[in-house]
Amino acid sequence: MTEGAQGGYNQAMRSSSHTHRRAKALRADMSLPEALLWSRLKLTRGEAPRFRRQHPIGPYIADFFCASAKLVIEVDGAHHTDATRIERDERRDAYLRSQGYEVLRIPAGDVLRDVDDVVQGIVQAALAPPPSRR
Repeated sequence: MTEGAQGGYNQAMRSSSHTHRRAKALRADMSLPEALLWSRLKLTRGEAPRFRRQHPIGPYIADFFCASAKLVIEVDGAHHTDATRIERDERRDAYLRSQGYEVLRIPAGDVLRDVDDVVQGIVQAALAPPPSRR
């Protein structure tokens, strides 16, 4: 999840115009694992939940988001193992959870190894009742 504007949004989960512009730019410049995952997620049909990519939530931008499940999906690359980045991710996750969202973090390597298995896990998580997602 990318951080958006640090101010300028109201507390009712509205994202700033800067965050919306950044989300739009990120949709045009997704990483290889994100693009691969999106190519599969957007094809889910029938009873499967719908997903959005690079979706603004408050001051942050979720890699992927399922509104019906209030589920945020983050694809974590190698930079997410840096101590500073881990701390920022923990703050972001705490914020999102405080707003009623579940956060599912997926290593980018898992997406590259078996994207179909990752998509199946995401869809199952989105369809599960909230306590099962924890």
